[in-house]
Amino acid sequence: MIIYEDFSIYIEKEESEIPWLKIFTKEPYRELGDVPKGLRTKLWETYDLVEYEMTHYYHPKKINMASFANILPRVHIHIMARFENDSYFPNPVWGEKLRESSLTLPSEEEFLKRVFNALTSKHN
Repeated sequence: MIIYEDFSIYIEKEESEIPWLKIFTKEPYRELGDVPKGLRTKLWETYDLVEYEMTHYYHPKKINMASFANILPRVHIHIMARFENDSYFPNPVWGEKLRESSLTLPSEEEFLKRVFNALTSKHN
């Protein structure tokens, strides 16, 4: 599900037990070094804003950031809020599941609205 979009980037929500967003460039650049400097700056400013909102809304133990792009070979950045009692912690979410989790988190709708409003204010 796309939660934010403008002329150069969009953000998708990943279905997961943890808060997890992915930032994409609209142009399918293969490597971060292929992205024009101005857009790279925008990517990192967007990442900073999403991380800030995620940290201050959910108060996770850690924020994980990843950009493997092996299966989907285009620039995109994963941002995940991690909690000591999530199913995989301290492993990566792509790793071995360690337990069944029963996270109780604040409203996802409110978080997504906060991210959308912050991005709209920043990029418009």
